[in-house]
Amino acid sequence: MSATDPSISPDPVSRPPQPLKPQRVLACILCQQRKVKCDRKHPCANCVKARAQCIPATQVTRQRKRRFPERELLDRLRKYEDLLRQNNVRFEPLHKDSTDKTSPKVEDGLGYGSDDEGPRAAVMDRPSPATTTSSDRLPETKNILHAMSQEFRDPDNHSNSSDDDVREIHIRTAISQLALNDDHLLFGSGKGSVDISSLHPEPIQLFKLWQLYLDNVNPLLKVTHTPSLQGRIIEAASNVSNIEPSLEALMFGIYCMAILSIDENACQSTLGSSKEDLAIRYQFGCQQALLNCGFLRTADRECLTALVFYLMSVRPGTVTQSLSSLLGVAMRISQRMGIDKEAILAKSAPLEAELRRRLWWTLVLFDARVGEMADSKSPSLTPIWDSRVVLNVGDSELRIHMKEAPQAQGTFSDAIFAVVRSEVGNYVRHTKWHLDFSNPALLPLAQAHQPHTFVEGSEMGSLESLIEDKYLRHCDPEIPLHFMTIWTARGLLAKCRLLEHYSRSSSIPRDQADAARDAAFANAITLLECDTMISTSPLTAGFMWMIQFHYPFPAYVQIVQNLKRQPLSPRADRSWEALSANYEAHHKIRTPHDAMFYKILAPVVLQAWTAREEASEQLGEPVATPRVVSYIRQVLSQRSLVSNTAQQETTSSIDMNTFSMPMPMTFDPNMFFGMSSQQGYTSPEPWVNPGMVGLSPLNVDPNQIDWSSMDWNLGSAPATTESNDLSGQSLQY
Repeated sequence: MSATDPSISPDPVSRPPQPLKPQRVLACILCQQRKVKCDRKHPCANCVKARAQCIPATQVTRQRKRRFPERELLDRLRKYEDLLRQNNVRFEPLHKDSTDKTSPKVEDGLGYGSDDEGPRAAVMDRPSPATTTSSDRLPETKNILHAMSQEFRDPDNHSNSSDDDVREIHIRTAISQLALNDDHLLFGSGKGSVDISSLHPEPIQLFKLWQLYLDNVNPLLKVTHTPSLQGRIIEAASNVSNIEPSLEALMFGIYCMAILSIDENACQSTLGSSKEDLAIRYQFGCQQALLNCGFLRTADRECLTALVFYLMSVRPGTVTQSLSSLLGVAMRISQRMGIDKEAILAKSAPLEAELRRRLWWTLVLFDARVGEMADSKSPSLTPIWDSRVVLNVGDSELRIHMKEAPQAQGTFSDAIFAVVRSEVGNYVRHTKWHLDFSNPALLPLAQAHQPHTFVEGSEMGSLESLIEDKYLRHCDPEIPLHFMTIWTARGLLAKCRLLEHYSRSSSIPRDQADAARDAAFANAITLLECDTMISTSPLTAGFMWMIQFHYPFPAYVQIVQNLKRQPLSPRADRSWEALSANYEAHHKIRTPHDAMFYKILAPVVLQAWTAREEASEQLGEPVATPRVVSYIRQVLSQRSLVSNTAQQETTSSIDMNTFSMPMPMTFDPNMFFGMSSQQGYTSPEPWVNPGMVGLSPLNVDPNQIDWSSMDWNLGSAPATTESNDLSGQSLQY
């Protein structure tokens, strides 16, 4: 018997007909949907006129409306996409096409395109083609707000539930609106309504600054995309009173970096103003522009880039501890944006993801260097994040509307410097010797994620082979960027070897100590020679702002200590030549920032040379005085004469150097917000120390030096025109 037999009633229980009271006749379904008056007949006049099927409302079983019926499907889809990423399976993400080509523009600091959740730290994405790290993924970090919003959700419940009202985006929005104004926390208050359009340079000078940035800064950092940014800057220059806040902040940051990258003479000849005046003007403009775009709560990449540029530009005149504190703010903003997590970067377009990745590496390496100078345990260069290294591709290969990231170049690109630095940083952050200095508790995580092979007790062998074979052998030393990359990379590797030696020195067996110390001696000489190469070459004149930031102080300490202990070492002559050449590169032109060299290193250099003279005299061998020793003796002699003359002429004056204080001592007020002077250094004789000549022998122990009080800004101040030559002329300071 067929189940579709019309003689069979679908109702298994037969009910006798009962008289029912007339039911209320409702409007048909179509009339209800059209919101027109229905004559309540069947078929109604409207349906007949429209030639549509007339369905009485009483024949439709009303179902409870489900709120957001696709929500569970989207959650499941996200989960499956994460699983695909974890297993390195290529696929087309559901929301990839909807990702904006630029960073989110928000005012409340959320910056997330989803209506239900912000970025969640997830597992590590597929490995970079530009790195050799292990594909082992990092543990997943859960989001407490997302977990709270999902606590009472029943995937099988299709009813309208009030649980949907407690959603992550609502919580974030409510939190962000608790305080209406937080601009007063840094850079003062933006309530003064400063018209920063008047602080922009004239169009001709604006494009000069832009070109200086492209020549001197962009090749080293690569945090901006020239093809897409240049058109926006040209358009903005035509109407500086109506520029998007984040772009305006970025433009002022570019001005600041352009001024940082040139010296006083070039600034006067190119821009017609002093470097100090322009720096004050553009740094103030950058502060105000950052306030205008709410930089403390931003999720905008260009705004964060402007903040990083500002901090880099004020570095030469800023105490490192103050700068380190402000860098902590920038680091926290970047982590909230998720630019350190590949799972979040994967949701952005390839161009935006790569620019954020480059910005993260720039910020991390900058923070690590400032932390090193401030003697703080930098928490940034650690294995707890999973951002990949910079992709070895040029700007022309990154396009706004591209859907897939381009393949890394097998040779070199215009991002080679940033690529090599990130490659070294990515390797170092997993090494035992680096974590010994920063956070030893993270060593198990680093070794589990990226185990390194020890060759002759060192972790650096595989990295050196990688850098040389994969990158440096393809570079042309006649190209300025390639020349800078070659010698910076080799110097950086030598520095890593030297720091690794310091980490292991206490555990080296006694019978191997001399060999290890000799190897460290060789690495220190190599570091000094590499720094001299890039400091004296005309190819790198525009990159001096970066070179001066990495003064090779550890190499000086290691070399002079070895020369004191082994004055007749086979490496002695090479060492003295390396010291002399590097001194001429950094100190032949006097600057106020030479105080550290003359207070810490100069006495030990003289002691090392005294030991060499005594040893040569015993052997009856003539010895020529190195240039660095002659320079130091002349400077100290003239300083002593100037100090004695000043004391005789003005006995009532007070010389700060006569006070008893820890050495070295610097004073720098330049980090005050609303500063009136950028340099802030008024002493005409910053390194005067009448008692320096004839100091008792000083044995420099790197562990006993007060690194945090040291003035690291060697060579960064505007140079005076006086040259420290040996012509017999009296030097004026």
